Amino acid sequence: DGEEREINHADRRRLHGFTIEDLLDEGQEILVQINKDPIGTKGARLTCQITLPGRNLVFIPQTDHIGISRKIEDEETRDTLRSLIEELRPQDTGFIIRTVAEHASREDLEADMEFLMLLWDEVKDRSASSPIPALVYEDLDITLRSVRDLFSHDVDYLIIDDENAYDKLVRFVNTFAPQLKSKISLYRGDLPLFEAYGIDVEISKALDKKVWLRSGGYIIIENTEALTVIDVNTGRFVGKDDLNATIFKTNIEAAKEIAYQLRLRNIGGIIIIDFIDMEDEQHRENLFDIFKEAVKKDKSRINILKLSEFGLVQMTRKRSSENLNQMMCEPCHYCTGEGVLKSRRTICYEIFRKISRNSGRSNGSTVTVRVHPRIADMIIKEEEATTGRLEQDTGKRLIIAPAKELHIEKYEIIWQH
Repeated sequence: DGEEREINHADRRRLHGFTIEDLLDEGQEILVQINKDPIGTKGARLTCQITLPGRNLVFIPQTDHIGISRKIEDEETRDTLRSLIEELRPQDTGFIIRTVAEHASREDLEADMEFLMLLWDEVKDRSASSPIPALVYEDLDITLRSVRDLFSHDVDYLIIDDENAYDKLVRFVNTFAPQLKSKISLYRGDLPLFEAYGIDVEISKALDKKVWLRSGGYIIIENTEALTVIDVNTGRFVGKDDLNATIFKTNIEAAKEIAYQLRLRNIGGIIIIDFIDMEDEQHRENLFDIFKEAVKKDKSRINILKLSEFGLVQMTRKRSSENLNQMMCEPCHYCTGEGVLKSRRTICYEIFRKISRNSGRSNGSTVTVRVHPRIADMIIKEEEATTGRLEQDTGKRLIIAPAKELHIEKYEIIWQH
């Protein structure tokens, strides 16, 4: 994101010319922040450059710097915001102006700044009085963080099906962005929320290697530890025109879909895209321009190299958390890790949603679920609160029956009187 680039720039400027030995002594106690989650075999990344994000601003308390998101392109707006923050900020403090601040008022920015500085005082107080090591501050939970970072004027509405979370969201938005309150609604439909809006189907598609294009072509997405390879194929699409036009049309459609899939699946690191080879130089330039335009919507930092003569695009996308496959799947123990399975928790919640969806169609008082022993173990030991709520909501008694003959992804739901 443009905001992240500004933070990295400030960090490099502050530490230019120093080595780790210059900055730290063995046994020294320091305040650090995790700025990248552990992924695969790689551990978490830590930094001493503390950053506290608000809705409109990111506070960098130990740096004298003003930055502005590169996503704000209008020069007059940039100059106005920069001057305003210069006027409001205390001496020797740093602030990054976030993309959403483009539409913020002076009062919004001032309130955000005051909140972040009070938060920093709280972090310092906790740090000074806590034993070592200790957690002194944790960011908002995923619901509130999503609203803070993603819920902007161009979002039509936000729907949530949990009343407690809804109340918490409304209180949060009333404080930080009251103009968005009317866009939040509590879902009370009979169908589970994900089913009602087709999210279940989209999640299944997002875990599949093959993505079909409307034209009949398709792309294949292969994830490895080192990189992600995306292959474009015409499939059954032959087109009504000549072969070159067919290939160009498939590549254009694939470029837009790939940009979307990178965001949807949160694919990061090194990415190689193998477009179908094209002889026409103008077609190649057009394809590259269209792909660059498509990835502009992405909030993660992206670098793209020019399309090669073989139709390959090499690019990187900032990876700060697990991708969808890593989050929802686990290595397959049937094939010693060569493939992947849905994770045990993903299967558990798939079962819960199916019971919730079908409970109204059964007059029975009991539902028995036959599952692989590993799934049964997780439901019984780790999802007790969830099963309790499910029994209360459906009025059915839930019985979990381990069945070692079942594949781990297979299960049977039996409704009984």
